[in-house]
Amino acid sequence: MTNVWIALVIGNSRLHWAEFSSDRLQKTWDTPHVNQDQVQLLHELWIASVVPSQNQFWQAYDRAHFLSLEQVPLQGMYPTLGIDRALAVWGAIQTVGDPVLVIDAGTALTLTGSNGDRLIGGAILPGLKLQFQSLNQGTAALPLFSLPLSASSLPHRWALTTETAIASGILHTVIAGLHSFIHDWRQIYPTSAVVFTGGDGNLLHHYFQDLYPNLASSVKVNPHLAFNGIRAIRKNNELFISN
Repeated sequence: MTNVWIALVIGNSRLHWAEFSSDRLQKTWDTPHVNQDQVQLLHELWIASVVPSQNQFWQAYDRAHFLSLEQVPLQGMYPTLGIDRALAVWGAIQTVGDPVLVIDAGTALTLTGSNGDRLIGGAILPGLKLQFQSLNQGTAALPLFSLPLSASSLPHRWALTTETAIASGILHTVIAGLHSFIHDWRQIYPTSAVVFTGGDGNLLHHYFQDLYPNLASSVKVNPHLAFNGIRAIRKNNELFISN
């Protein structure tokens, strides 16, 4: 019988799902946050959550396994480290090896580095959408500008409209900041892999190709790092139980 199971990462804005058959990833999809009436599952479910208020909807599901930070075999983690960041790094180690720097471009934009099985540290700033939203919500005159998901090139740095000035300010600053972090990281770990993940990971990588093509060629994109981390922990758990 096929061993089908589901991984669920409860993010700040959405639910991120993955279906596995044994260790093979079959498909991924995203949905809005749910209420109790929407919870209908048939498979084993492995959950990592950064939104405690969503956890209650899955507590009664008898095939659910809630992952905690203590189950991620990284050394040097601090108590408030997000489980999503820890899983993405652990998934990156399984995928591309170490040392590794993971840049997760979700609701929050996070950088997390590890060497061997030890967390080195990282940084957190608002994600792209949050930065656009904050200008609209915190000012009287600036519009809400939505960045086209298909955008393939950066806006001109010296903009002549309010919308493109917002895009220029946010995007050029974010890209320059990420470039600085990557440069600093590789000064310490010259052979390190760098991986973009998260909903805006592909978009940021496209922008890097515009400004820093040589650097972009050595940076990977993998939207499934957290799921890879869950898979590795689940597999290790099965081996532990079987022994």
